[in-house]
Amino acid sequence: MLKALIFDVDGTLADTERDGHRPAFNAAFREYGLDWDWDVALYGQLLAVTGGKERMKYYVDRFRPDYAKPADFDALVAALHQAKTRHYTRMLAAGGIPLRPGVRRLLTQARAAGLTLAVATTTTPDNVTALLRHSLAEDGPDWFAVIAAGDIVPAKKPAPDIYVWALRKLGLEPEECLAFEDSRNGIRASLGAGLRTLITVNDYTREDDFSGALAVLSDLGEPGAPYQRLDAGGAGEQGLVDLPRIRDWLG
Repeated sequence: MLKALIFDVDGTLADTERDGHRPAFNAAFREYGLDWDWDVALYGQLLAVTGGKERMKYYVDRFRPDYAKPADFDALVAALHQAKTRHYTRMLAAGGIPLRPGVRRLLTQARAAGLTLAVATTTTPDNVTALLRHSLAEDGPDWFAVIAAGDIVPAKKPAPDIYVWALRKLGLEPEECLAFEDSRNGIRASLGAGLRTLITVNDYTREDDFSGALAVLSDLGEPGAPYQRLDAGGAGEQGLVDLPRIRDWLG
C-alpha cells in the first residue's frame, strides 16, 4: 500500500536552479568581491555536482586554475554558502519562484487522502522551509512529516543516504513510498534506497539517463495543460498526475 510521497526540492518542487540558486550564488560572489560568474550554460555543467559547497569547490578546481586559494578556503566556501542562502531566501520572500505545474494540486490531494509527505534533498533546511512557506503556503513546512535536508548525512546524492535517513524517520519501508526526482543524481539516490521513482524533467536534466524510473514526464500536469510522457514505456501519453494514476502505474 502506498503510504508516503517523498519529494526532491530543487528542480522538482520548483525550477529553483537556473533562476534561483544560480543568481543567488552570483550575488554572494559579488558580495565577497570575487570575479566568479555562473552563467546559465556553466551552471548546467556545475549541476553534475550536488551540494552548494561542493559545487563551488568543483568550480575552482575545474574552471579557475588561476584562482589562488586562501589558507582558510573551506571557511570562505562556508561563508559564501551562507550568503548565497540569504540571497536565495530573499528572492523567495519576494515571490519570485513558483511551484512547478501540478505540484500544489498533488500535494493537496495527497494530504486529503491521508498520505504522508516528506522531503529528501541536498539543499539546506532554510532553503526548503523558505520555498515551502513563500511558494506553497505559510504553513507549508508543516505539510511535511519529515524534511531531510542539507548536511544531516555526510554523503550527498547520488548516494542514497538522504533517502535512507528519511525512510528511517518516517518508519516506512521503500515499497510503501514513491519518490519524485528530476535528475540523474536524484534517481540514482532514490533507486539506491530501493524507492520507486517518478521523474519530472527540467531544462537542465531533459537528456539525463533515467533508467529504472516509474515514468518520465514533462511535469505533473494541470487541467488544460497535461503532462507529456517522455519515456519509451509510455511516450505520447498525456494527463494529470493524481493518486489514481500513480496507483495504476505502481500496479
